[in-house]
Amino acid sequence: MKVLFDQGTPVPLRRYLRTHEVTTVYELGWSTLQNGSLISQAEAAGFDVLITTDKNWKYQQNLRERSLAVVVLLSTSWPKIQAGF
Repeated sequence: MKVLFDQGTPVPLRRYLRTHEVTTVYELGWSTLQNGSLISQAEAAGFDVLITTDKNWKYQQNLRERSLAVVVLLSTSWPKIQAGF
């Protein structure tokens, strides 16, 4: 699966998605694209999912006709997981 991290998505999350191809908008030079253009570029590049921290996506974009899934992270804080749980 091709995964695209939007601005603000914690890059350390990448290590939990090792079986997927993960790229950031920064790495692609897409940091200045607005949401609609970003979706179009991501779809054209064959991405399956966009992970973002922008909670306004559902108000800004109509995703019904899109092939790209959008996952909105509600928090960027990650609890420390201790071994032996």
